[in-house]
Amino acid sequence: EVQLVESGGGLVQPGGSLKLSCQASGFIFTAYYMTWVRQAPGKELEWVSTISRTGSPSYEDSVEGRFTISRDNTKGTLYLQMDGLKHEDTAVYYCARGVYGAISLRGQGTQVTVSS
Repeated sequence: EVQLVESGGGLVQPGGSLKLSCQASGFIFTAYYMTWVRQAPGKELEWVSTISRTGSPSYEDSVEGRFTISRDNTKGTLYLQMDGLKHEDTAVYYCARGVYGAISLRGQGTQVTVSS
């Protein structure tokens, strides 16, 4: 089955860290750019980060320097290390196949809540 399954979300205090994982299956992981997007309550879907097939990352300005995207092509897994979390990072985070604007598959999402 072609799917993306996220894990690793949860409740964290401001300034804390979380690491999200996304397990891909059913397609050739190495053939695709991979992306993290998020959706906060009452807001539109927002691009967070993208990684190329060979591991070159790009980040939305508000997460640059705090988040790190990575991938393990041998495991078909995408990661998002989130440090220095802020209240405004609270959202459902989705793993997606492709670049933002040309996403062809998206996971079910994992909730990240930043609260004291």
